[in-house]
Amino acid sequence: AVRKSATQVKNEISANAPRDTGKYAKSWATKKTGENSHSLEMTVHSKNRYQLAHLLEKGHAKRGGGRVSGKPHIAPAEENGVQLLENLIEGALS
Repeated sequence: AVRKSATQVKNEISANAPRDTGKYAKSWATKKTGENSHSLEMTVHSKNRYQLAHLLEKGHAKRGGGRVSGKPHIAPAEENGVQLLENLIEGALS
């Protein structure tokens, strides 16, 4: 369930990411960051465009003045991933 929800979050971020050349959207990946006998921890991250994630999500100041508005694409995917994980766990328990 954890791996499935992490993959779903990665796919949703990639689908909703701002596209200029498409490299940012393609840079998202999942990685297992911790595992023991009773837990599994997965991380969704941008492999080589991690510097852009915060700027694109929250917006930033332009060089000549003014601001660029943010395009939320990470937070909605995270919320959907939490809901999916809860539903998968509840489904497995019942």
